[in-house]
Amino acid sequence: MPVNSTTLLPLQGVRVLELCNVAAGPFCGLLLADMGADLIKVENPTGGDTLRTWPPITDGFSENFASLNRNKRSVTLDLKSPEDIDRLRELVRTADVLIENNRPGVMKRLGLDYESLKAVNPRLLYCSISAYGQSGPRASEGGFDLTIQAMSGIMSVTGEAGGAPVKCGVPLSDFAAGLYGAYAVAASLRHVQQTGEGAHIDVPMLGTSLAIAALQTSEYFGSGRDPGKLGSAHPRNAPYQAFRCKDGYFAMAAGNNALWRSVTAVVGMPGLLDDERFTSPTTRARHQEALRDMLEVKFLEHDGAHWLSEFASAGVPCAPINSYSQVLQDPQVRHMDWVQEITLPGENVTRTFVSPIKINGQGQPVRINPPALGEHNDEVFADRVAAQ
Repeated sequence: MPVNSTTLLPLQGVRVLELCNVAAGPFCGLLLADMGADLIKVENPTGGDTLRTWPPITDGFSENFASLNRNKRSVTLDLKSPEDIDRLRELVRTADVLIENNRPGVMKRLGLDYESLKAVNPRLLYCSISAYGQSGPRASEGGFDLTIQAMSGIMSVTGEAGGAPVKCGVPLSDFAAGLYGAYAVAASLRHVQQTGEGAHIDVPMLGTSLAIAALQTSEYFGSGRDPGKLGSAHPRNAPYQAFRCKDGYFAMAAGNNALWRSVTAVVGMPGLLDDERFTSPTTRARHQEALRDMLEVKFLEHDGAHWLSEFASAGVPCAPINSYSQVLQDPQVRHMDWVQEITLPGENVTRTFVSPIKINGQGQPVRINPPALGEHNDEVFADRVAAQ
């Protein structure tokens, strides 16, 4: 869809103030902005969101920043200035939502905590994203995606058995917090609509990282044992991992007995169906190293393209081990129109991955290109003056 599309979006008419840096908070804001919210990004005039300095840099503008800040307007306010604090309070009067991802206590010292702003706007939804939450023995501690992945247990189950600690290559903890924050805001807007009362939403990265690890925490609760590293394998299913073949690796997941029968047919090893080690997903998982070794003897006879074709024809879920350059060229990605052009300040055109969500068959448009720092000062503050 083109910039400035007039398509009616779910959150059109909702105004969100974003006082955030780097990933978790800006991603939360991005999700709301993609759904139509009027997202005003409030930045420090001496540099703005620190993500603006992260490479790759195109003609002075960060492409990392661009990926999380489309559909937003940028204004600059110095929150150490009483005058600018007053200007922010005036914006709060017109806002439905405020998102911040400072350490607990910072906003209170500025007089911008929920209790203070609730007096300005009782309907305000105030979403705080932090490492550990707004209360408790760790509340004052800072955190980044790495430290939360370590603390939350994610790193204990990531990588190969016996290997060094490894974090997920995608910043799961940052983005899980952003997802939960946007979900909680969207749900709470209904409460405001019904009651006229706002709320303080507390989104702890540690908690959201544990929440998305439901299968791992339930394994511990049910067995008393810590889940361990399995590389690409699965603790309860097999064959279900990346397998070595003639020219590299491919992924294949046969998560039930019907698919397992199809696997034995594809590899021409029907005798495996009678092997007592492989009669159920549980027993196959228990003996999955032996199963992997047996299957890979066959897989090494052909390249990945051969096996992907064979398994796909048999209805067995499988996939290549893609790089990002490969998956972004996939026919499904092109069909969904997920990669679109955006224009950076300075008129440089780049590409970005847009919202993957479609509503009634329509994707969410890029209405506003990533903003230069303070690009919308005159526009936003002129709106405020006009409203008075």
